[in-house]
Amino acid sequence: MEILGVGPSEFIFIVILALIVLGPKDMQKAGKTIGKWLRNIVTSDGWKMFQQTSRELRTLPNRLMRDAGNEINQIGTEINNTSKLSGSIPYHTITPPRPNQPTPIIRTPADKPNPSAPTDIKANESDPKQDA
Repeated sequence: MEILGVGPSEFIFIVILALIVLGPKDMQKAGKTIGKWLRNIVTSDGWKMFQQTSRELRTLPNRLMRDAGNEINQIGTEINNTSKLSGSIPYHTITPPRPNQPTPIIRTPADKPNPSAPTDIKANESDPKQDA
């Protein structure tokens, strides 16, 4: 277990050094002073704001992903609703015309060719009788 990046063996070493340097009586005063100082820091508004900001930064990636997923779902729902309201064919069922392909001619009964009209004369060819 680490506290502020200091492991248990390092902490024991620091306590032994403080005991040698300060002595047993001054260790009590130093301990009380450090305890009061840490309590003031932990109960201060700045520390609470620091902890809240730290918590928000840890949860930021999850929140951003959740918000992006919600926006994508909302956009998809709007697209579906719009296509249903307009009564149009959904985009994926519309096939674009293919280039360089003739369009089929649909004939109606009124468009049937006249059987008495000559069908072997083409419009581009000239009639030899008319040329003479």
